[in-house]
Amino acid sequence: MGDSRTKEKATFAAGCFWGVEAAFRKVRGVIATTVGYTGGATENPRYEDVCTGQTGHAEAVEVVYDPSIVSYDELLQVFWKIHNPTTKNRQGLDIGSQYRSAIFYHNEEQKAAAEASKERLRRSGRYRREIVTEIVPASAFYRAEEYHQQYLEKLGRVKSRV
Repeated sequence: MGDSRTKEKATFAAGCFWGVEAAFRKVRGVIATTVGYTGGATENPRYEDVCTGQTGHAEAVEVVYDPSIVSYDELLQVFWKIHNPTTKNRQGLDIGSQYRSAIFYHNEEQKAAAEASKERLRRSGRYRREIVTEIVPASAFYRAEEYHQQYLEKLGRVKSRV
């Protein structure tokens, strides 16, 4: 007996992947999350490599979700709420291209939804500065080392609904 739920994938980068993963794990309809590295040229990078900022990769979270429970648009709303999309290559004290704001789309529908949500946010006036979030095609995703997976849960800092 397999899992009969429909599954789709979404990939987001919004700073350090620990907090990003914890936020998405609380969303009803999210089936699984994986932290890793994507958007760069280096194959099979290690955390130490990505931290140099030389691999081109972003710390990202791959979200597997059930679209009958949570829509991609709802995931986009979570993404916009959990970080500042106006700071290029930076979130808080984390500085470098590996901490950039990015949506890695898996199909044309996700691309269109991401672009529309970014435009809605821009027009909302919520931010005075330009939204610098990249909207780019998903590329190879490299799973981060095991100690990074569900890191904040392992520390006992957050509880998961997944």
